[in-house]
Amino acid sequence: MEDLKAKTPASCKDLPALLTSFVDTFVDFSVTGHFLLPETPTSPQPLQTYYPPQDRLIAIGDLHGDLAKTKQSLRLANLIDASDKWAGGSATVVQVGDVLDRGGDELKILYFLEKLRREAAGCGGTVITMHGNHEIMNVEGDFRYANKEGLDEFVNWAHWYKTGNRMKSLCKGLEKPRDPFEGLPSVFNNVKAEFAEGFRARIAALRPDGPVTTRFLSKNVTVLVIGDSVFVHGGLLAKHVEYGLEKMNEEVREWINGVKGRLAPEYCHGGNSVVWLRKFSDEIADKCDCSALEHVLATIPGAKRMIMGHTIQEFGINGACNERAIRIDVGMSKGCGNGLPEVLEIHGNSSLRILTSNLLYQKKYASSAEAGRREGVGLLEHGPQQVEFCWMYICLGMLENVVSSNKWTDSENDTIETIASYSSITRLACIFFLAFDHQSALTAMVMRSYCDISKHNKLRPGSLEGKFFMNEEHCEHITTNECVKTTEFLLPLLSTSIFYVNGRIF
Repeated sequence: MEDLKAKTPASCKDLPALLTSFVDTFVDFSVTGHFLLPETPTSPQPLQTYYPPQDRLIAIGDLHGDLAKTKQSLRLANLIDASDKWAGGSATVVQVGDVLDRGGDELKILYFLEKLRREAAGCGGTVITMHGNHEIMNVEGDFRYANKEGLDEFVNWAHWYKTGNRMKSLCKGLEKPRDPFEGLPSVFNNVKAEFAEGFRARIAALRPDGPVTTRFLSKNVTVLVIGDSVFVHGGLLAKHVEYGLEKMNEEVREWINGVKGRLAPEYCHGGNSVVWLRKFSDEIADKCDCSALEHVLATIPGAKRMIMGHTIQEFGINGACNERAIRIDVGMSKGCGNGLPEVLEIHGNSSLRILTSNLLYQKKYASSAEAGRREGVGLLEHGPQQVEFCWMYICLGMLENVVSSNKWTDSENDTIETIASYSSITRLACIFFLAFDHQSALTAMVMRSYCDISKHNKLRPGSLEGKFFMNEEHCEHITTNECVKTTEFLLPLLSTSIFYVNGRIF
Protein backbone atom coordinates (compact mmCIF):
# COMPACT_ATOMS: atom_id res chain seq x y z
CA MET A 1 0.00 0.00 0.00
CA GLU A 2 2.78 2.43 0.86
CA ASP A 3 4.43 1.62 -2.46
CA LEU A 4 1.21 2.55 -4.27
CA LYS A 5 0.94 5.86 -2.42
CA ALA A 6 4.51 6.65 -3.28
CA LYS A 7 3.75 6.45 -6.97
CA THR A 8 2.80 9.62 -8.85
CA PRO A 9 -0.95 9.60 -9.51
CA ALA A 10 -1.99 9.37 -13.14
CA SER A 11 -3.15 12.68 -14.62
CA CYS A 12 -5.34 13.49 -17.57
CA LYS A 13 -2.29 14.21 -19.69
CA ASP A 14 -1.74 10.45 -19.81
CA LEU A 15 -4.95 10.02 -21.79
CA PRO A 16 -5.92 13.42 -23.23
CA ALA A 17 -7.20 12.01 -26.49
CA LEU A 18 -9.68 9.73 -24.70
CA LEU A 19 -11.06 12.50 -22.51
CA THR A 20 -11.24 14.99 -25.35
CA SER A 21 -13.02 12.44 -27.55
CA PHE A 22 -15.56 11.73 -24.83
CA VAL A 23 -16.32 15.41 -24.23
CA ASP A 24 -16.51 16.25 -27.93
CA THR A 25 -18.84 13.32 -28.58
CA PHE A 26 -20.99 14.39 -25.63
CA VAL A 27 -21.24 17.91 -27.07
CA ASP A 28 -22.07 16.61 -30.56
CA PHE A 29 -24.88 14.45 -29.26
CA SER A 30 -26.27 17.27 -27.11
CA VAL A 31 -26.36 19.62 -30.09
CA THR A 32 -27.60 17.34 -32.88
CA GLY A 33 -28.47 13.92 -31.50
CA HIS A 34 -25.64 12.33 -33.51
CA PHE A 35 -22.59 10.50 -32.22
CA LEU A 36 -19.59 11.60 -34.28
CA LEU A 37 -16.36 10.19 -32.94
CA PRO A 38 -13.49 12.64 -33.48
CA GLU A 39 -11.36 11.71 -36.45
CA THR A 40 -7.75 10.69 -35.97
CA PRO A 41 -5.59 13.78 -36.61
CA THR A 42 -3.70 13.49 -39.89
CA SER A 43 -1.71 15.88 -42.00
CA PRO A 44 -4.05 17.81 -44.33
CA GLN A 45 -4.38 16.32 -47.80
CA PRO A 46 -5.03 18.48 -50.89
CA LEU A 47 -8.68 18.76 -51.76
CA GLN A 48 -9.55 16.60 -54.74
CA THR A 49 -10.84 18.69 -57.63
CA TYR A 50 -10.97 16.15 -60.47
CA TYR A 51 -12.72 12.76 -60.30
CA PRO A 52 -13.25 10.13 -62.99
CA PRO A 53 -16.82 9.33 -64.10
CA GLN A 54 -18.80 7.68 -61.31
CA ASP A 55 -21.05 4.66 -61.75
CA ARG A 56 -23.84 6.58 -60.04
CA LEU A 57 -23.75 10.25 -59.14
CA ILE A 58 -26.46 12.25 -57.37
CA ALA A 59 -26.37 16.05 -57.35
CA ILE A 60 -28.40 17.94 -54.75
CA GLY A 61 -29.16 21.66 -54.79
CA ASP A 62 -29.39 24.30 -52.06
CA LEU A 63 -30.63 23.04 -48.66
CA HIS A 64 -30.79 26.24 -46.58
CA GLY A 65 -31.28 24.92 -43.09
CA ASP A 66 -34.09 22.45 -43.83
CA LEU A 67 -33.10 19.02 -42.50
CA ALA A 68 -36.42 17.38 -43.39
CA LYS A 69 -36.10 18.34 -47.06
CA THR A 70 -32.46 17.27 -46.99
CA LYS A 71 -33.48 13.78 -45.93
CA GLN A 72 -36.32 13.69 -48.46
CA SER A 73 -33.86 14.50 -51.22
CA LEU A 74 -31.54 11.72 -50.14
CA ARG A 75 -34.40 9.24 -49.91
CA LEU A 76 -35.53 10.12 -53.43
CA ALA A 77 -32.25 8.63 -54.61
CA ASN A 78 -32.37 5.75 -52.11
CA LEU A 79 -29.22 7.04 -50.47
CA ILE A 80 -30.45 6.68 -46.89
CA ASP A 81 -32.71 4.14 -45.24
CA ALA A 82 -35.57 4.56 -42.79
CA SER A 83 -33.05 4.97 -39.97
CA ASP A 84 -31.24 7.77 -41.82
CA LYS A 85 -28.18 5.58 -42.38
CA TRP A 86 -26.25 5.47 -45.64
CA ALA A 87 -27.84 3.04 -48.09
CA GLY A 88 -26.28 4.30 -51.31
CA GLY A 89 -23.51 1.74 -51.61
CA SER A 90 -20.77 3.05 -53.90
CA ALA A 91 -22.76 6.07 -55.10
CA THR A 92 -21.26 9.56 -55.16
CA VAL A 93 -23.23 12.54 -53.81
CA VAL A 94 -22.47 16.18 -54.59
CA GLN A 95 -24.23 18.89 -52.61
CA VAL A 96 -23.57 22.18 -54.40
CA GLY A 97 -23.56 24.49 -51.37
CA ASP A 98 -25.86 26.82 -49.43
CA VAL A 99 -26.52 24.64 -46.42
CA LEU A 100 -26.43 27.77 -44.26
CA ASP A 101 -29.04 30.53 -43.72
CA ARG A 102 -32.82 30.75 -44.06
CA GLY A 103 -33.56 27.80 -41.76
CA GLY A 104 -33.11 26.44 -38.25
CA ASP A 105 -31.30 23.17 -39.02
CA GLU A 106 -28.00 24.47 -40.37
CA LEU A 107 -25.77 22.72 -37.86
CA LYS A 108 -27.88 19.59 -37.93
CA ILE A 109 -27.39 19.35 -41.69
CA LEU A 110 -23.64 19.87 -41.39
CA TYR A 111 -23.43 17.10 -38.80
CA PHE A 112 -25.75 14.85 -40.81
CA LEU A 113 -23.75 15.22 -44.03
CA GLU A 114 -20.54 14.52 -42.11
CA LYS A 115 -22.11 11.39 -40.64
CA LEU A 116 -23.11 10.24 -44.14
CA ARG A 117 -19.64 11.08 -45.46
CA ARG A 118 -18.12 8.62 -43.01
CA GLU A 119 -20.77 5.96 -43.52
CA ALA A 120 -20.50 6.22 -47.30
CA ALA A 121 -16.71 5.92 -47.19
CA GLY A 122 -17.09 2.62 -45.36
CA CYS A 123 -19.22 1.30 -48.24
CA GLY A 124 -17.12 2.63 -51.10
CA GLY A 125 -19.32 5.69 -51.55
CA THR A 126 -18.43 9.37 -51.54
CA VAL A 127 -20.17 12.47 -50.18
CA ILE A 128 -18.78 15.75 -51.52
CA THR A 129 -19.91 19.09 -50.14
CA MET A 130 -19.34 22.47 -51.76
CA HIS A 131 -19.24 26.13 -50.82
CA GLY A 132 -22.15 28.34 -51.76
CA ASN A 133 -22.32 32.10 -51.43
CA HIS A 134 -24.04 31.69 -48.05
CA GLU A 135 -21.12 29.70 -46.62
CA ILE A 136 -18.76 32.44 -47.77
CA MET A 137 -20.98 35.16 -46.31
CA ASN A 138 -21.28 33.49 -42.92
CA VAL A 139 -17.55 32.87 -42.55
CA GLU A 140 -17.07 36.58 -43.28
CA GLY A 141 -19.61 37.44 -40.58
CA ASP A 142 -22.45 38.44 -42.92
CA PHE A 143 -25.58 37.05 -41.27
CA ARG A 144 -28.23 39.06 -43.09
CA TYR A 145 -30.04 35.88 -44.21
CA ALA A 146 -29.90 34.05 -40.89
CA ASN A 147 -33.31 33.73 -39.22
CA LYS A 148 -34.26 33.50 -35.57
CA GLU A 149 -34.37 29.71 -35.61
CA GLY A 150 -30.89 29.63 -37.07
CA LEU A 151 -29.57 31.99 -34.41
CA ASP A 152 -31.21 29.92 -31.69
CA GLU A 153 -29.54 26.77 -33.01
CA PHE A 154 -26.13 28.41 -32.69
CA VAL A 155 -26.96 29.67 -29.20
CA ASN A 156 -27.67 26.07 -28.24
CA TRP A 157 -24.39 24.98 -29.82
CA ALA A 158 -22.53 27.69 -27.89
CA HIS A 159 -24.03 26.53 -24.60
CA TRP A 160 -22.88 22.94 -25.07
CA TYR A 161 -19.53 23.91 -26.57
CA LYS A 162 -18.76 26.05 -23.53
CA THR A 163 -19.93 23.22 -21.27
CA GLY A 164 -17.51 20.89 -23.01
CA ASN A 165 -14.65 23.33 -22.58
CA ARG A 166 -15.42 23.65 -18.87
CA MET A 167 -15.38 19.87 -18.56
CA LYS A 168 -11.96 19.73 -20.21
CA SER A 169 -10.61 22.54 -18.03
CA LEU A 170 -11.43 20.54 -14.87
CA CYS A 171 -8.83 17.96 -15.79
CA LYS A 172 -5.41 18.83 -14.42
CA GLY A 173 -2.66 18.33 -16.94
CA LEU A 174 -4.87 18.72 -20.01
CA GLU A 175 -4.03 21.61 -22.30
CA LYS A 176 -6.46 24.47 -21.84
CA PRO A 177 -8.98 24.42 -24.71
CA ARG A 178 -9.07 27.40 -27.03
CA ASP A 179 -11.97 29.76 -26.41
CA PRO A 180 -13.48 30.93 -29.74
CA PHE A 181 -15.58 33.51 -27.87
CA GLU A 182 -12.55 35.32 -26.50
CA GLY A 183 -12.51 38.96 -27.56
CA LEU A 184 -15.99 38.92 -29.09
CA PRO A 185 -18.31 41.75 -28.05
CA SER A 186 -21.66 41.05 -26.44
CA VAL A 187 -23.37 43.99 -28.18
CA PHE A 188 -23.38 44.67 -31.93
CA ASN A 189 -24.26 47.81 -33.86
CA ASN A 190 -27.60 47.61 -35.69
CA VAL A 191 -28.42 44.26 -34.09
CA LYS A 192 -31.38 43.97 -31.74
CA ALA A 193 -30.43 42.96 -28.22
CA GLU A 194 -32.54 39.80 -28.47
CA PHE A 195 -30.38 38.57 -31.36
CA ALA A 196 -26.98 39.58 -30.02
CA GLU A 197 -26.27 36.25 -28.35
CA GLY A 198 -27.06 34.42 -31.57
CA PHE A 199 -24.76 36.71 -33.57
CA ARG A 200 -21.97 36.17 -31.09
CA ALA A 201 -22.40 32.39 -31.27
CA ARG A 202 -22.40 32.40 -35.09
CA ILE A 203 -19.24 34.49 -35.22
CA ALA A 204 -17.47 32.21 -32.77
CA ALA A 205 -18.49 29.07 -34.66
CA LEU A 206 -18.13 30.23 -38.26
CA ARG A 207 -15.32 32.75 -38.43
CA PRO A 208 -12.07 31.66 -40.09
CA ASP A 209 -10.43 28.99 -37.93
CA GLY A 210 -13.65 28.65 -35.92
CA PRO A 211 -14.63 25.23 -34.56
CA VAL A 212 -17.44 24.69 -37.08
CA THR A 213 -15.57 26.07 -40.09
CA THR A 214 -12.46 23.99 -39.50
CA ARG A 215 -14.40 20.83 -38.71
CA PHE A 216 -16.96 20.93 -41.50
CA LEU A 217 -16.53 23.74 -44.02
CA SER A 218 -12.80 23.12 -44.50
CA LYS A 219 -13.80 19.89 -46.31
CA ASN A 220 -15.89 21.78 -48.87
CA VAL A 221 -14.64 22.34 -52.39
CA THR A 222 -15.44 25.46 -54.38
CA VAL A 223 -15.17 23.92 -57.85
CA LEU A 224 -15.46 20.26 -58.84
CA VAL A 225 -15.09 18.22 -62.04
CA ILE A 226 -16.48 14.67 -62.16
CA GLY A 227 -16.21 12.97 -65.52
CA ASP A 228 -17.64 15.37 -68.08
CA SER A 229 -19.61 17.43 -65.52
CA VAL A 230 -18.38 20.63 -63.87
CA PHE A 231 -19.97 21.52 -60.52
CA VAL A 232 -20.00 25.01 -59.02
CA HIS A 233 -22.48 26.91 -56.90
CA GLY A 234 -22.91 30.01 -59.06
CA GLY A 235 -20.92 29.53 -62.25
CA LEU A 236 -17.50 29.67 -63.84
CA LEU A 237 -16.06 32.18 -66.26
CA ALA A 238 -13.01 31.71 -68.46
CA LYS A 239 -10.93 33.83 -66.09
CA HIS A 240 -11.68 31.45 -63.24
CA VAL A 241 -10.53 28.44 -65.24
CA GLU A 242 -7.40 30.31 -66.27
CA TYR A 243 -6.70 31.14 -62.62
CA GLY A 244 -6.85 27.46 -61.74
CA LEU A 245 -9.61 25.30 -60.28
CA GLU A 246 -7.34 23.43 -57.87
CA LYS A 247 -5.73 26.69 -56.83
CA MET A 248 -9.11 28.18 -55.93
CA ASN A 249 -10.06 25.14 -53.85
CA GLU A 250 -6.86 25.30 -51.83
CA GLU A 251 -6.95 29.06 -51.34
CA VAL A 252 -10.52 29.03 -50.07
CA ARG A 253 -9.67 26.21 -47.66
CA GLU A 254 -6.67 28.15 -46.37
CA TRP A 255 -8.94 31.11 -45.77
CA ILE A 256 -11.49 28.90 -44.00
CA ASN A 257 -8.70 27.61 -41.74
CA GLY A 258 -7.65 31.12 -40.76
CA VAL A 259 -4.49 31.36 -42.84
CA LYS A 260 -5.53 34.16 -45.21
CA GLY A 261 -7.25 36.83 -43.18
CA ARG A 262 -10.89 37.69 -42.58
CA LEU A 263 -12.20 38.05 -46.15
CA ALA A 264 -12.56 35.38 -48.80
CA PRO A 265 -10.53 35.54 -52.04
CA GLU A 266 -11.66 38.02 -54.66
CA TYR A 267 -13.18 35.36 -56.93
CA CYS A 268 -15.77 34.72 -54.19
CA HIS A 269 -17.05 38.31 -54.25
CA GLY A 270 -19.32 40.11 -56.67
CA GLY A 271 -21.82 39.20 -59.33
CA ASN A 272 -19.22 37.52 -61.54
CA SER A 273 -17.76 35.36 -58.78
CA VAL A 274 -17.90 31.57 -58.68
CA VAL A 275 -20.52 31.57 -55.92
CA TRP A 276 -22.65 34.52 -57.08
CA LEU A 277 -22.72 34.24 -60.90
CA ARG A 278 -26.14 33.91 -62.56
CA LYS A 279 -25.20 34.14 -66.25
CA PHE A 280 -26.16 30.54 -66.85
CA SER A 281 -29.00 30.06 -64.39
CA ASP A 282 -31.68 32.55 -65.43
CA GLU A 283 -35.02 30.73 -65.50
CA ILE A 284 -35.68 32.15 -68.95
CA ALA A 285 -33.37 30.02 -71.05
CA ASP A 286 -32.97 32.68 -73.73
CA LYS A 287 -31.31 34.96 -71.18
CA CYS A 288 -28.51 32.49 -70.48
CA ASP A 289 -25.16 33.42 -71.99
CA CYS A 290 -24.65 30.23 -73.97
CA SER A 291 -21.66 31.47 -75.92
CA ALA A 292 -19.79 32.32 -72.71
CA LEU A 293 -20.70 28.90 -71.31
CA GLU A 294 -19.43 27.12 -74.43
CA HIS A 295 -16.16 29.01 -74.14
CA VAL A 296 -15.71 28.08 -70.48
CA LEU A 297 -16.47 24.40 -71.05
CA ALA A 298 -14.05 24.32 -73.97
CA THR A 299 -11.22 25.35 -71.63
CA ILE A 300 -11.84 22.37 -69.29
CA PRO A 301 -10.74 19.13 -70.96
CA GLY A 302 -13.66 16.76 -71.53
CA ALA A 303 -16.28 19.02 -69.93
CA LYS A 304 -19.74 18.82 -71.50
CA ARG A 305 -21.93 20.56 -68.95
CA MET A 306 -21.93 22.85 -65.93
CA ILE A 307 -24.16 21.91 -62.99
CA MET A 308 -25.01 24.71 -60.58
CA GLY A 309 -27.33 25.81 -57.79
CA HIS A 310 -27.78 29.34 -56.39
CA THR A 311 -30.73 30.47 -58.53
CA ILE A 312 -34.11 28.98 -57.64
CA GLN A 313 -35.78 27.20 -60.54
CA GLU A 314 -39.49 27.40 -59.84
CA PHE A 315 -40.15 24.94 -62.66
CA GLY A 316 -37.83 22.35 -61.13
CA ILE A 317 -34.47 21.05 -62.30
CA ASN A 318 -33.95 22.00 -65.93
CA GLY A 319 -31.39 22.52 -68.65
CA ALA A 320 -30.48 25.47 -70.87
CA CYS A 321 -28.05 26.00 -73.74
CA ASN A 322 -28.79 22.56 -75.18
CA GLU A 323 -28.49 21.11 -71.69
CA ARG A 324 -24.95 22.39 -71.27
CA ALA A 325 -26.19 24.35 -68.25
CA ILE A 326 -28.03 22.26 -65.66
CA ARG A 327 -29.74 24.21 -62.86
CA ILE A 328 -30.61 22.15 -59.77
CA ASP A 329 -31.67 24.63 -57.07
CA VAL A 330 -35.41 24.00 -56.73
CA GLY A 331 -35.87 26.18 -53.64
CA MET A 332 -36.80 23.16 -51.55
CA SER A 333 -36.14 24.75 -48.16
CA LYS A 334 -39.15 26.11 -46.33
CA GLY A 335 -37.08 29.25 -45.87
CA CYS A 336 -37.02 30.03 -49.59
CA GLY A 337 -39.83 28.63 -51.68
CA ASN A 338 -40.72 25.34 -49.97
CA GLY A 339 -40.33 23.58 -53.31
CA LEU A 340 -40.74 19.87 -53.85
CA PRO A 341 -37.41 18.02 -53.55
CA GLU A 342 -35.72 16.98 -56.77
CA VAL A 343 -32.22 15.64 -57.39
CA LEU A 344 -30.15 14.97 -60.49
CA GLU A 345 -28.89 11.47 -61.28
CA ILE A 346 -26.00 10.70 -63.64
CA HIS A 347 -24.70 7.26 -64.52
CA GLY A 348 -21.11 7.44 -65.76
CA ASN A 349 -21.04 9.94 -68.60
CA SER A 350 -24.45 8.86 -69.89
CA SER A 351 -27.78 10.69 -69.93
CA LEU A 352 -29.13 12.64 -66.98
CA ARG A 353 -32.29 11.84 -65.06
CA ILE A 354 -34.29 13.88 -62.61
CA LEU A 355 -35.57 12.12 -59.50
CA THR A 356 -38.58 14.02 -58.29
CA SER A 357 -41.15 13.97 -55.50
CA ASN A 358 -43.57 15.91 -57.71
CA LEU A 359 -46.55 13.61 -58.33
CA LEU A 360 -47.49 15.54 -61.48
CA TYR A 361 -44.21 14.66 -63.12
CA GLN A 362 -44.17 11.13 -61.77
CA LYS A 363 -47.40 10.41 -63.64
CA LYS A 364 -46.73 12.52 -66.70
CA TYR A 365 -43.46 10.83 -67.53
CA ALA A 366 -44.25 7.35 -66.23
CA SER A 367 -44.33 6.01 -69.80
CA SER A 368 -40.72 6.98 -70.50
CA ALA A 369 -39.17 6.18 -67.15
CA GLU A 370 -40.01 4.54 -63.86
CA ALA A 371 -42.20 6.54 -61.46
CA GLY A 372 -40.37 9.48 -59.99
CA ARG A 373 -37.71 9.55 -62.71
CA ARG A 374 -37.56 11.31 -66.05
CA GLU A 375 -35.07 10.98 -68.87
CA GLY A 376 -33.50 14.21 -70.02
CA VAL A 377 -33.58 17.53 -68.24
CA GLY A 378 -34.88 19.43 -71.23
CA LEU A 379 -38.32 17.99 -70.54
CA LEU A 380 -38.67 20.37 -67.61
CA GLU A 381 -37.71 23.67 -69.18
CA HIS A 382 -41.31 24.83 -69.31
CA GLY A 383 -42.96 22.69 -66.65
CA PRO A 384 -45.46 23.76 -63.98
CA GLN A 385 -44.44 26.02 -61.15
CA GLN A 386 -42.38 24.09 -58.62
CA VAL A 387 -44.17 25.16 -55.45
CA GLU A 388 -45.34 22.59 -52.92
CA PHE A 389 -49.08 21.99 -52.97
CA CYS A 390 -51.72 19.26 -52.80
CA TRP A 391 -54.55 18.90 -55.25
CA MET A 392 -56.80 18.07 -52.34
CA TYR A 393 -56.51 21.67 -51.21
CA ILE A 394 -57.60 22.89 -54.61
CA CYS A 395 -60.65 20.68 -54.13
CA LEU A 396 -61.23 22.21 -50.73
CA GLY A 397 -60.66 25.64 -52.19
CA MET A 398 -63.50 24.98 -54.60
CA LEU A 399 -65.60 23.77 -51.69
CA GLU A 400 -64.95 27.04 -49.94
CA ASN A 401 -66.05 28.94 -53.02
CA VAL A 402 -69.36 27.09 -52.87
CA VAL A 403 -69.77 27.66 -49.15
CA SER A 404 -68.88 31.33 -49.22
CA SER A 405 -70.93 32.14 -52.30
CA ASN A 406 -74.13 34.08 -51.58
CA LYS A 407 -75.69 31.95 -54.27
CA TRP A 408 -75.57 28.93 -52.02
CA THR A 409 -75.79 30.20 -48.46
CA ASP A 410 -77.66 33.12 -46.94
CA SER A 411 -76.20 32.91 -43.46
CA GLU A 412 -73.45 31.26 -41.46
CA ASN A 413 -76.02 28.91 -39.93
CA ASP A 414 -76.73 27.43 -43.33
CA THR A 415 -73.13 26.48 -43.94
CA ILE A 416 -73.16 22.85 -42.82
CA GLU A 417 -76.46 22.14 -44.51
CA THR A 418 -75.25 23.77 -47.71
CA ILE A 419 -72.08 21.69 -47.85
CA ALA A 420 -74.04 18.52 -47.15
CA SER A 421 -76.52 19.38 -49.89
CA TYR A 422 -73.87 20.08 -52.48
CA SER A 423 -71.24 17.47 -51.64
CA SER A 424 -71.86 16.14 -55.17
CA ILE A 425 -70.45 19.39 -56.50
CA THR A 426 -67.30 18.74 -54.55
CA ARG A 427 -67.14 15.23 -55.97
CA LEU A 428 -67.33 16.68 -59.49
CA ALA A 429 -64.55 19.10 -58.68
CA CYS A 430 -62.35 16.28 -57.46
CA ILE A 431 -63.12 14.20 -60.54
CA PHE A 432 -62.20 17.18 -62.71
CA PHE A 433 -58.88 17.50 -60.95
CA LEU A 434 -58.40 13.76 -61.26
CA ALA A 435 -58.73 13.96 -65.02
CA PHE A 436 -56.53 17.04 -65.25
CA ASP A 437 -53.79 15.71 -63.01
CA HIS A 438 -53.87 12.04 -64.05
CA GLN A 439 -53.87 11.04 -60.41
CA SER A 440 -54.59 7.46 -59.39
CA ALA A 441 -58.09 6.24 -58.59
CA LEU A 442 -57.00 5.72 -55.01
CA THR A 443 -55.97 9.35 -54.71
CA ALA A 444 -59.31 10.44 -56.16
CA MET A 445 -61.16 8.29 -53.68
CA VAL A 446 -59.22 9.79 -50.77
CA MET A 447 -59.80 13.30 -52.12
CA ARG A 448 -63.56 12.73 -52.42
CA SER A 449 -63.75 11.17 -48.99
CA TYR A 450 -61.88 14.05 -47.44
CA CYS A 451 -64.15 16.57 -49.09
CA ASP A 452 -67.19 14.72 -47.81
CA ILE A 453 -65.75 14.65 -44.30
CA SER A 454 -65.14 18.38 -44.55
CA LYS A 455 -68.87 19.03 -44.64
CA HIS A 456 -68.83 18.74 -40.86
CA ASN A 457 -66.73 21.88 -40.60
CA LYS A 458 -67.76 25.49 -41.01
CA LEU A 459 -65.35 26.62 -43.71
CA ARG A 460 -64.55 30.11 -44.87
CA PRO A 461 -62.03 31.28 -47.51
CA GLY A 462 -58.46 31.15 -46.23
CA SER A 463 -59.41 29.24 -43.11
CA LEU A 464 -58.32 25.75 -44.05
CA GLU A 465 -55.05 24.61 -42.57
CA GLY A 466 -53.80 21.13 -41.81
CA LYS A 467 -52.20 17.99 -43.14
CA PHE A 468 -53.20 15.48 -45.77
CA PHE A 469 -50.97 12.45 -46.04
CA MET A 470 -51.33 11.49 -49.67
CA ASN A 471 -47.64 10.88 -49.08
CA GLU A 472 -46.06 12.33 -45.98
CA GLU A 473 -42.97 13.37 -47.91
CA HIS A 474 -44.93 15.10 -50.65
CA CYS A 475 -47.71 16.88 -48.84
CA GLU A 476 -46.86 18.82 -45.73
CA HIS A 477 -48.38 21.57 -43.63
CA ILE A 478 -49.92 24.11 -45.99
CA THR A 479 -52.76 26.60 -46.15
CA THR A 480 -55.42 26.74 -48.81
CA ASN A 481 -54.31 30.16 -49.96
CA GLU A 482 -50.71 28.96 -50.41
CA CYS A 483 -52.02 26.16 -52.56
CA VAL A 484 -54.50 28.15 -54.57
CA LYS A 485 -51.93 30.79 -55.51
CA THR A 486 -49.99 28.18 -57.48
CA THR A 487 -52.98 27.42 -59.68
CA GLU A 488 -54.85 30.71 -59.64
CA PHE A 489 -54.99 30.68 -63.42
CA LEU A 490 -57.27 27.60 -63.21
CA LEU A 491 -59.66 28.76 -60.54
CA PRO A 492 -61.87 31.10 -62.60
CA LEU A 493 -62.42 28.40 -65.22
CA LEU A 494 -63.04 25.69 -62.67
CA SER A 495 -65.32 27.86 -60.55
CA THR A 496 -67.40 28.73 -63.60
CA SER A 497 -67.62 25.09 -64.62
CA ILE A 498 -68.61 23.95 -61.16
CA PHE A 499 -71.35 26.52 -60.75
CA TYR A 500 -72.61 25.97 -64.26
CA VAL A 501 -72.95 22.26 -63.55
CA ASN A 502 -74.60 23.09 -60.27
CA GLY A 503 -76.96 25.55 -61.87
CA ARG A 504 -78.06 23.13 -64.55
CA ILE A 505 -78.16 19.86 -62.62
CA PHE A 506 -79.11 20.83 -59.11
